[in-house]
Amino acid sequence: MSLPVQQHQPVPHPEGVSEEEFRGALARLAAGVVLVTAHDEEDGPRGAAAGMTATAFLSVSLDPPLVLVSVRTGSRMDEVLERQPLWAASLLGEEGRTTAGRFAMAGRLSDRLLFQDLPHTLGEITGAPLVTGALATVECRTEQRVEAGDHTLLIARVLAATVPATGEGPLLYYRGSYRRLG
Repeated sequence: MSLPVQQHQPVPHPEGVSEEEFRGALARLAAGVVLVTAHDEEDGPRGAAAGMTATAFLSVSLDPPLVLVSVRTGSRMDEVLERQPLWAASLLGEEGRTTAGRFAMAGRLSDRLLFQDLPHTLGEITGAPLVTGALATVECRTEQRVEAGDHTLLIARVLAATVPATGEGPLLYYRGSYRRLG
């Protein structure tokens, strides 16, 4: 007589999943990497560029064209994007690993210095930096801000999109590291 195979049944935590379990599970989801940028009009007499690396960026709707990005509530970028509804995202390719790392670093150099070393142009609509050599760029206007735990979700209308000719593959974030496809 054979015994039935026992399925592993996770024991639920009284208050839900732990931060460690959540991070471990979601680290298995590969995500594209983007540099979110804006022109911060309040930084200095002429303003300055601001940027952050994001992996929580996705298409929401085709009609109208909407995207969503998640920013840490209270971060410098959250504060900039609360004041400035116009921003851009550059979808980074395989060669964007250094850029992604620099703009994701805690205690990093000032954005002003980081942008000096980053080849970019300014978006015609947003004035936000667009990374030269990115797989694609989109210029956006925030239409809705949604508080979600320790992050703020920005739902934005895409006002312009460019797709330069490149044979490069995407930069991915998987299991805590930047990776290449393939």
